[in-house]
Amino acid sequence: MTIAPAKLSDPTVRALVTAINANDRDAFLALLAPDATMSDDGSDRDLLPWIDREIFGSHGHMEVQTEADGGRALVANFRNETWGEMRTAWRFTVTSGGRISRFETGQA
Repeated sequence: MTIAPAKLSDPTVRALVTAINANDRDAFLALLAPDATMSDDGSDRDLLPWIDREIFGSHGHMEVQTEADGGRALVANFRNETWGEMRTAWRFTVTSGGRISRFETGQA
């Protein structure tokens, strides 16, 4: 069973998943804090090249399976044109102003 993006609990995470699935890079970037950071499989990555390669340049798409921590921890089937589909875990740190300051992803 999947959770529709519109049903995700955290409004910032909900907007981010919606932006990913719409391949809307501008909407995605608007949700990030200016100094946002990220990691992939436990290694910090340079955020802009990573999102261009893994999400927007390869048509990434998330199908959320579960959420926890008020909607800031997700397990999702993520697919893109580079890697195909994989089960992934995502954890988001959201500022009091509703922007994402960090996200961590990796295989679940």
